[in-house]
Amino acid sequence: MLSFPGSVRVFLAVEPADMRKGFEGLHALASEVLREDVRSGALFVFTNKRHTRLKMLYFDGTGLWLLTKRLEEGSFAWPKLEEIGAVKLALRPEALAMLTNGIDLRGAKMRPWFERG
Repeated sequence: MLSFPGSVRVFLAVEPADMRKGFEGLHALASEVLREDVRSGALFVFTNKRHTRLKMLYFDGTGLWLLTKRLEEGSFAWPKLEEIGAVKLALRPEALAMLTNGIDLRGAKMRPWFERG
């Protein structure tokens, strides 16, 4: 299981991405489509059409990390946005951990005592 500090910002690309993309291709998606600075220290998460693969792009201050996960069976419960034209969804690191561990976030919510500022 991956874990990230509570302060890290996480952005999910809502639309599927071509999983053949590497550092440069995902960097371009984060910059041009998601309109975020890749070097900001945020984590960018992309999936394929079938939601069976994830790629995450992260800049740690010295270089880019590219993390990949391929499910052996099943699929990730990828969130859908109700806002028309939205291309990204901001998630908390805890929600990303649940998503990557197979928990369906639809209808789930953080308890008030768990909220962090």
